[in-house]
Amino acid sequence: MECPVDRTLLEQHTIHSVTIEECPHCKGLWFEEDELRKAKDAAKAEDLAKPVLNWLDFDLWSKQDEFGLGWSSCKCPKCDKTMALISYGSTGVTVDYCVERHGVWLQKGEFESIVDALHKETLTKTVPEYISASLQEAKEIITGEEGFVSEWKDFLTVARLLQYRILVENPRLAALLSILQSKSPFR
Repeated sequence: MECPVDRTLLEQHTIHSVTIEECPHCKGLWFEEDELRKAKDAAKAEDLAKPVLNWLDFDLWSKQDEFGLGWSSCKCPKCDKTMALISYGSTGVTVDYCVERHGVWLQKGEFESIVDALHKETLTKTVPEYISASLQEAKEIITGEEGFVSEWKDFLTVARLLQYRILVENPRLAALLSILQSKSPFR
């Protein structure tokens, strides 16, 4: 396959344990349909200071009407059709994607920008937003496309982040729970 920007032959590259294609010249990255989600999900495993990003899924393929921005100047490396531009959720990153669902092209640094933006999102959500996300994840246990175990893990992650947010926003409650825990006979 050729780079959609400069037509250099793409080379295999591993990013967070996911094998993708990279342009050796411009350092752009080609992710086939599910590879971007897998690489995003694996990004946390290498940085333990960041919360798990698995549950922050953004389905590019079903949201193109809602987040589409127009047509790209790039052509898909697989089918050579003009790709579309889409805003990747609330990350502020615009990606090129194949409307035939072959994959997503990210310019140099855009993958890291997506992961950083999603990390910041986990730190700025409020208790009501986490409650809403918990309810959505509970629904996805039954209706989600990733399978029961994956959706259950997503739900537990959001529930844990909700717990952390509650304790951060309520330091007295955190202190009380700490005292109760220290006096527990079951420690």
